[in-house]
Amino acid sequence: MTLTRSILFSGFRGLQNTKRDSYWPAKEIHFQATHSMPPEKIEIFKSMESWAEKNLLKHLKPVEKSWQPQDFLPRADSDGFYEQVEELRERAKELPDDYFVVLVGDMITEEALPTYQTALNTLDGVRDETGASLSPWAVWNRGWTAEENRHGDLLNKYLYLSGRVDMRQVEKTTQYLIGCGMDFKFENNPYNYEKRHETAYTMIVEKLFEIDPDTTVLALADMMRKKIAMPALLIYDGQDDNLFDNYSAVAQNLGVYTAKDYADNIEYLAGRWNVEGLTGLSGEGTEGSGFCVQVAGED
Repeated sequence: MTLTRSILFSGFRGLQNTKRDSYWPAKEIHFQATHSMPPEKIEIFKSMESWAEKNLLKHLKPVEKSWQPQDFLPRADSDGFYEQVEELRERAKELPDDYFVVLVGDMITEEALPTYQTALNTLDGVRDETGASLSPWAVWNRGWTAEENRHGDLLNKYLYLSGRVDMRQVEKTTQYLIGCGMDFKFENNPYNYEKRHETAYTMIVEKLFEIDPDTTVLALADMMRKKIAMPALLIYDGQDDNLFDNYSAVAQNLGVYTAKDYADNIEYLAGRWNVEGLTGLSGEGTEGSGFCVQVAGED
């Protein structure tokens, strides 16, 4: 039976300005900062291009070796398609509603990929200047986007076939979220961006700590003070308030992603980058390092 709790959970109006024209974003972010990185720091990223080509691009998986959404879904071109869909729907009936709350929230977050690509292309020194730049930073950003695009495709098709959610409401919410955009608090500064990711990104931050430890630890401390802005923070379904908070509460109650997971990630990254052992820092850098270590050590 189709769930009727808005999409599956409460909505989020937030800072909607009813005096604005209808094309105005449903939620607004104020006090945004831009271009906080001085020109000499931009040159550091330019100087890292050969390193990025050698060490970063190898983490992009070739398309022909990558999984695709169709690998996990009924094949529409097969004789058994309808039977496969029926089996999928029967199995989906067994899942609790809260599971679909999380799946919908995750899908909408993934479908807002244009916002993340836009954010990547605001970063000074690493943006894709032409839309098809061969800079290793640009190649990485496009490759990352292409890989991520599969996630939303898979969840979207699964949720549609499951019959468990109001897909039109889901689609409206995705359109709202992309229209709102997102301020990731990068300030067009790659130092502020890189530390938000693990896997390949940990290598970039390690390299930044090697080249410019003072600026890197200050950027890390700055992002910790600001708190990490979650991609779906501005999620809104056109009806209600507090959509993101309710989605987050369900995800935390299910143990999908909890405050402890967040704390564990911070602790892991601070240890991986040896923040506590940094030497030769300025007074401000030493203070920033101490703050990072303190946050990483909090339960």
